[in-house]
Amino acid sequence: MKIFNLAALALLGTAAAQTIGVTPGRCDDNWKSEAAAPVTNPLYFEDPAIATEIRPLFLYHDIDKSFVTGGGYVEVYAVQLRYAITDRLAVIATEDGYIDFHPKSVLTHQSGWADLAAGLKYALIDDKENTFILTPGFKLKLPTGNEDVFQGTGDGQWDIFVSSAKGLGYGFHLTGNVGFLIPNDFDKETAEAHYSLQLDYNVCRYFKPFISMNGFTVLDNANGPALPTEGFDLINFGSSAASGDTQIALGIGFRSHVLNHVDVGFAYEFCATHPEGLFGDRFTVDVSYRF
Repeated sequence: MKIFNLAALALLGTAAAQTIGVTPGRCDDNWKSEAAAPVTNPLYFEDPAIATEIRPLFLYHDIDKSFVTGGGYVEVYAVQLRYAITDRLAVIATEDGYIDFHPKSVLTHQSGWADLAAGLKYALIDDKENTFILTPGFKLKLPTGNEDVFQGTGDGQWDIFVSSAKGLGYGFHLTGNVGFLIPNDFDKETAEAHYSLQLDYNVCRYFKPFISMNGFTVLDNANGPALPTEGFDLINFGSSAASGDTQIALGIGFRSHVLNHVDVGFAYEFCATHPEGLFGDRFTVDVSYRF
């Protein structure tokens, strides 16, 4: 029922915008600027567009009650950086920040720094006429974070990914991403596939609603705790019993182009698979300053 409720909210928001006189369609001649950059799964759902950007973000993540901690919540404060070296090549630094971990039981409240990750992405195809862009890239995560918040383990992890977006006409855009998380030490961290999809509708520059799907599938066990699920995006437990497990989160949200160089994004997500593991539901807020 949740996904039907999310779809209904999106339709209601669009209808409300039309009622007050907002006309759906193009906001300018650049179709990529009309598309809503991903808000959900901010660590791995990379925007295929090439831009220089500063993006502070905040996550409030509820832990499902079925997890070993009996519930609780996690807060994450981070800043992502992207720098366009050319109109096709960009340096990206998308993992960092501070984690505040509040388990309900078993463990105690802990806080600390997340691991750091950076890399490159390159727009291999940027076809304005056919409103299509294809951007492969990679990142290397370094174990620089605090072990108290399940960071700083292993010998680093590679994210090899491809992102793309397509303008569908009538204000719709489809954005997708697929990639593989490959640890340097397979005993300490699990190998995973990740995949994301987002459909947005450009009502106008101030309201771009979207629905999204983000998934992670564990490809290979490590030698860590025998948890039946992994830590979704931010945490890799190195589980020894999660191979083949798939977690999928569904989301709804919007972007608003509030100023010439500033977007604000908001999203709500919930886990759509069982067992839920660490993922109960999540709120994400970001501010994107592009220049």
